[in-house]
Amino acid sequence: MTEEVAAKRLKTSPPLIGTHNGHFHADEALAVYLLRLLPAYNPSSLLRTRDPSLLSTCHTVVDVGGEYSPSTNRYDHHQRTFNTVFPNHTTKLSSAGLVYLHFGKPIIAHRTSLPESSPEVSILHEKIYSEFIEALDANDNGISVYDPAAAASLQKRFNDSGVTLGSLVSDLNYSYNDEAPSNPSDLLPKPLKNKTPDQLQAEEDARFLEASSLMGTTFLRKLAYYHKAWLPARTLVHSAYNLRHQNDPSGQIMVFKNGGVPWKDHLYSLEASRPDEEKVLYVLYPESPNEGAKWRVQCVSVTKDSFESRRPLREEWRGVRDEELNEKTGIEGCVFVHASGFIGGNKTREGAMEMARRSMIS
Repeated sequence: MTEEVAAKRLKTSPPLIGTHNGHFHADEALAVYLLRLLPAYNPSSLLRTRDPSLLSTCHTVVDVGGEYSPSTNRYDHHQRTFNTVFPNHTTKLSSAGLVYLHFGKPIIAHRTSLPESSPEVSILHEKIYSEFIEALDANDNGISVYDPAAAASLQKRFNDSGVTLGSLVSDLNYSYNDEAPSNPSDLLPKPLKNKTPDQLQAEEDARFLEASSLMGTTFLRKLAYYHKAWLPARTLVHSAYNLRHQNDPSGQIMVFKNGGVPWKDHLYSLEASRPDEEKVLYVLYPESPNEGAKWRVQCVSVTKDSFESRRPLREEWRGVRDEELNEKTGIEGCVFVHASGFIGGNKTREGAMEMARRSMIS
């Protein structure tokens, strides 16, 4: 099927999307949802099968079929020769990454009403892949988040594998000893022996659609956040960064007029692009937009994902509050300093600024 023929078929009839039946994963659950976000695939039908003759009737096939061919809308990644990655990344793609690679920008443009060719769409396309979809690709392809050479010396302090999106999707599959409920949300099992193969497949398909909705709504929430909050914050962070020497001659205290700005990503990117400039140690912002709101002084962490601060608030202040903290700091209006020293509060901007200044020279 040529690309032109495929396009004509898509325009003249609701497209049929194919994926495999049986045990499902987060990647194809998201891939199907992503396709259906596009007007060309809405409405569309879904066929879950491993029968090649049935898959050949589908307009688009994901995660099955042993073929990666965008011109014929085939997006499988299980071939031995498959090694496609997202631009500027090294993680091999799953079906979610493949669909996102080819359709991500049109989806983002459609959902945000931004021009597909705009820089903003490109920024969002990269950001959502890095922060959301790449982890799904890695999980499905058995790629560790850690360098194998370093992983041998690492030991988990607790188990977090049960709270990933992949594990939540996996929970929606039937267990090996399950008795299939007639409704995926029904907690009371019904005997398998009374079900026909078609009924069992329909129930499995319903579970898959529940998984697809879980993955898809998560994607939409991520997109909405990065579009409406994270992306506009770039301008605010750039402005605050450029004005930081007005707050303190050191240039290591950054101030926002409003709280809630997602500043971390943008600050680290800015600093990476200006390696010869001093690093920011503290970020100040009001707790709320209300007049007379208290102020926070937050320490910048060593890296984006680190819990270690570049310079914590002074040790003798940590875990202390109110009047006792006023006495220890010699600063009026103190509210608290967290036990780890990564954040503190004061009743005024000036007080929060002084807490940052005194900690900077400790």
